[in-house]
Amino acid sequence: MTGTTGETSTPERRVTTSTQGGIATVTLDSPHNRNALSDLLVTQLSEALAAAAEDDSVRAVVLTHTGGTFCAGADLSEASSSTGDDPVRARAEQLADLLRSIVAHPKPVIGRIDGHVRAGGMGLVAACDIVLAGPSSTFALTESRLGLAASVISLTVLPRVEPRAASRYFLTGEKFDAAEAARIGLVTSAPDDVAGALAALVAELGQGSPQGLRESKALVNHDLVARFDDQRERVAAQSASLFASDEALEGMTAFLQRRPPRWAADAQ
Repeated sequence: MTGTTGETSTPERRVTTSTQGGIATVTLDSPHNRNALSDLLVTQLSEALAAAAEDDSVRAVVLTHTGGTFCAGADLSEASSSTGDDPVRARAEQLADLLRSIVAHPKPVIGRIDGHVRAGGMGLVAACDIVLAGPSSTFALTESRLGLAASVISLTVLPRVEPRAASRYFLTGEKFDAAEAARIGLVTSAPDDVAGALAALVAELGQGSPQGLRESKALVNHDLVARFDDQRERVAAQSASLFASDEALEGMTAFLQRRPPRWAADAQ
């Protein structure tokens, strides 16, 4: 966009990056909307991950956040304003590509979380290789309460989470804490001192060679990458269909208006 002065405006930064000691820290930095997965944030996050992949000085990536929420999931203000299948299908495919880029990234990706994680944010957490969740962390798969399903993020969440827990939390949308997230396999550990645990983990990773880390990650994530390639179209189509439905429009509108959706009111 060109302003009246003839200068080109700079896109708002919703993801910031820094590199020190071989560690690229990629920070979700959009606290005004709880680090929601807006088109801009997803684009900038994808760019930051690609840059870290190409930087030979980077040995590992830390994915973290500003504010009290790691990621609130889809930006419902964007999703609820979409019309037709094309925009919502494009967003589903964009998210699938982002999650795959984390899973297939040549460097270890560590999630450093000490805040709330909801819906699509759960897909980011599950895509990371190692996740440290601090005591302020809470988690919920809230899609079923909005007339949606955790379609695209199921590609990363389901392989990580114990099956009975997946059934419970996909269906109920209820909130759980970091200790429960570690118990069911969503996160690696739930330390009280996240910074200290991260420093110790980074020191351990520093003992690995770049080739050793890259090939070990590829070995561990081989089946997960294959899952993406096999099921991407199916879950993207389901997600697009649900986001375009009248029921989801009611659920998202009710959420934005801070009122119960029709089906919740009818059940009372």
